[in-house]
Amino acid sequence: MKNKRENIAEYVLYLWQIEDYLRAFPEQAETHEELRDLKEMLHREGKIDGGHLQLAQNALGEMEQIHSELLQEDAQYRAMVMRLQPALNILKSKTDRPTMSDVEACLVLLYQIMMLRLQKREISEDTQQVQQQATRLLQIISRCYYDDQTTI
Repeated sequence: MKNKRENIAEYVLYLWQIEDYLRAFPEQAETHEELRDLKEMLHREGKIDGGHLQLAQNALGEMEQIHSELLQEDAQYRAMVMRLQPALNILKSKTDRPTMSDVEACLVLLYQIMMLRLQKREISEDTQQVQQQATRLLQIISRCYYDDQTTI
């Protein structure tokens, strides 16, 4: 499994991908203990038809906490978020959850781009620019999380 401490954003995206995989191919869970455990968690948490595991939700909450702290403490980070805000607002408005957090919107964006690439679909230049900005924001959050975890 992806190591949450090394890159919390990748960890969340990995969990989302595994959730979708297990929903599409539940029989594959029997081939690997980790998949079996995650499939069992999906059932136990009532997420077999949709939604995210508590593991992913908890990690997202930790990311949002760091995001909130960075917004208060780091002017450059705050400026980065402000530049990204219009694109995130458009993305949010196109979902069934327009009030999702900015961090979750960045993750949703990256996940959707990953799915488009798997389908060999073209990604517009504008979307690629937003992807780069969202990736940078998540890298900063992940680095702060890593630094926090290694100093404990």
